Amino acid sequence: MEVTEKIKEGMKNTVEDTVCEENTAKAMGSGTLTVYATPAMCALLENAASSLAENLLPPEWSTVGCSLSIEHVAPSPLGAKIKATAEVVSVEGRKITYLVTAEDEVGQIGRGKHERFAILREKFQAKAKMRRKV
Repeated sequence: MEVTEKIKEGMKNTVEDTVCEENTAKAMGSGTLTVYATPAMCALLENAASSLAENLLPPEWSTVGCSLSIEHVAPSPLGAKIKATAEVVSVEGRKITYLVTAEDEVGQIGRGKHERFAILREKFQAKAKMRRKV
């Protein structure tokens, strides 16, 4: 039995955010303007993908992002409602590939591809701890 067997091509998940002072380019250090920051959009896109997978994996499993290639194509002002959608386009063993898009009330603001790997939580945390210099 493959751990990702419940995750199927075509599945979608959408999450939402609102542009506020804390997630602007100016506040996040990715620019000087009070518009939705690219790092905030990236995090929202990853959230859409990870939460889709998280609900379909056994409790001892999770996913980690390993690749994100996006275009941020339009600015969104303070107060704009942002929707990020992740759609599964392929599942190869433990690798899940998504088409990701973001939009505000006017239209698309971002798009791209995102890959995640299913991992055993404890094993992955142990691997991370081993990278700590003593």
